[in-house]
Amino acid sequence: MSFNQVKGEIVLCLKACAIAIVMVFICHIFLFTPTLVSGESMMPNYQDGNCVIISKMSEVGRFDTVVFRAPSGDENFVKRVIGLPGDTVEMKDDLLYINGEPHPESYLLKAKERLKATMLLTGDFTLRDITGSSTVPEGYVFVLGDNRLISNDSRYFGYIPMKSIIGEVKFKVWPLKNHQEK
Repeated sequence: MSFNQVKGEIVLCLKACAIAIVMVFICHIFLFTPTLVSGESMMPNYQDGNCVIISKMSEVGRFDTVVFRAPSGDENFVKRVIGLPGDTVEMKDDLLYINGEPHPESYLLKAKERLKATMLLTGDFTLRDITGSSTVPEGYVFVLGDNRLISNDSRYFGYIPMKSIIGEVKFKVWPLKNHQEK
């Protein structure tokens, strides 16, 4: 192989690497990004230190797990979307009601089993009790953590502006065992 052929191969390899780096950067900025779960508010579904991949292009839906900028602005929170714009949300006897319809939360079964009927996982509330309004306003969502006993969520800081949502959690990549998809 001549020097010019080796030089050509190196240039080709460098171009391929540069294109790959640019593609990863574009995907990270516009499509997907990894995020670490911090804290125990989403247990048992997501634990402290889990690495999750979020999609920045997803449309937010009810019961989606999302990452958003905390109201304080200094960190990101991972929570579950419960109420969408126009919804009424109420919790009564540990059963979630959205727009007057009961919604058993299957993702909370493990947590409820651990309590073994000794206490409620989620105390009773209505949106009016918490926020002073009876429906989720346009452009906002109502979020709750899965670990309701300790979660700092919309029950404490109110509605979340949809514009503060960074993305929807699509799947867990770390730890490698027990991968959990949405």
